[in-house]
Amino acid sequence: MSKFLVLYQAPVAVLDEWMRTPPEKRKAEEEKMMSEWKKWASENASKFADQGAGVGRPKRVDGKGITDTRNDIMLYAIVNADSPDAAAKIFRGHPHLQIPQSTIEVMELKSHGM
Repeated sequence: MSKFLVLYQAPVAVLDEWMRTPPEKRKAEEEKMMSEWKKWASENASKFADQGAGVGRPKRVDGKGITDTRNDIMLYAIVNADSPDAAAKIFRGHPHLQIPQSTIEVMELKSHGM
């Protein structure tokens, strides 16, 4: 069994637009999605090595220094599966995919031998 890094992503522009939605509409839709997410997570709990967490604003480090930046990554998790296809299939129909243009990327974690 291998471990796979899972990245939940949504375009920054989509999230910015969502934040301009009236709070009362936003709250109802967010509560619905969270309820569906909790149900999904409960049904799939045994597949996770690490349920993960949300991520904050990134810092970019390059040869010129450190800068604040933004990217599309919202959350991460780690799942156990027998293959990349099996890991990806876990996330079919995930509530996160209700966010317009959202994606979930699944990548095998490999030992780097250090």
